Amino acid sequence: MKKVWVKAVPWDKAVVTAALEGGADAIVVEEGRSAEVRRLGRIRTVAPDGDLRLGEDVVEVEIRGKADEEEALRLSRGRTVVVRCADWKIIPLENLVAQAKGIFAEVRGIEEAMAAARVLERGVDGIVLHTADPAQIGKTIEAVRRSGERLALITARVTRVERLGMGDRVCIDTCTSMKTGEGMLVGNSSAALFLVHSESVENPYVSPRPFRVNAGGVHAYTLLPGGKTKYLSELGAGVEALAVGHDGAAQPVIIGRVKIERRPMLLVEAEANGRPVALILQNAETIRLVRPGGAPVSVVEIEKGTEVLAYIEEAGRHFGVKVEETITER
Repeated sequence: MKKVWVKAVPWDKAVVTAALEGGADAIVVEEGRSAEVRRLGRIRTVAPDGDLRLGEDVVEVEIRGKADEEEALRLSRGRTVVVRCADWKIIPLENLVAQAKGIFAEVRGIEEAMAAARVLERGVDGIVLHTADPAQIGKTIEAVRRSGERLALITARVTRVERLGMGDRVCIDTCTSMKTGEGMLVGNSSAALFLVHSESVENPYVSPRPFRVNAGGVHAYTLLPGGKTKYLSELGAGVEALAVGHDGAAQPVIIGRVKIERRPMLLVEAEANGRPVALILQNAETIRLVRPGGAPVSVVEIEKGTEVLAYIEEAGRHFGVKVEETITER
């Protein structure tokens, strides 16, 4: 996920407060100001005496020509480089993003931030927002986060639906309200996951709970930010999960609570690009997968031939991290 820092140079308490309230990842301040930031809230500071040392862990480079690009590229080996263009341009960012990681772009507003976030499709790794307008900070942070990660979802065709006995299923309650077509990626295998819809759909029996995903059995995997996975049984309050839309747009969401309860279960199996996809879910009408196009479909309505969205990976996993190995899961 892309990082968003806010630059409060010169010092501006209103800008710092807006950055804290907007969920910025760090605040860039002048030397001697880190303690003042911490009195307002818990957040990392970037400064000569900050949590990240400006000039050591983080360096700033102003791009005026090719020589500055080359210097930024050299400095990016082992540290974060914040590039600033006096006359803001895309081409220098494209050149740097194509060759290096750890490139942040200093921007002045939401339009520049979105352009930098989309450079060469994957964008810079982070944004440093330098604005005197506190009202723009929250909007920019939210826009960048929503543009940060996009997953290639594909169509899976259901091959089997089978009622099972009782099992322990996991409800993930987040601190975010999800929309129609949005949920989490969950599967019996870490390499093949269904998009399980949030409980944001109106139902005559139960009020919508758009913050919740009834995700499946305790054994299942879910995809997290940064491409990692965890078993559903390992999740808990404060952990960052990944909310994913039917278009593949992903955003980190904080888990507020996890509920594990014993319920009747259902096995759904499908095939996507010749690969099997499977998940054991609670057998209830409020549990839904997602059709291509974003329409939710209840598991009680799914049958052989139903098309739903899935996510396929090639690599195996070792403690939730991708590894290249031969692995078979059934």
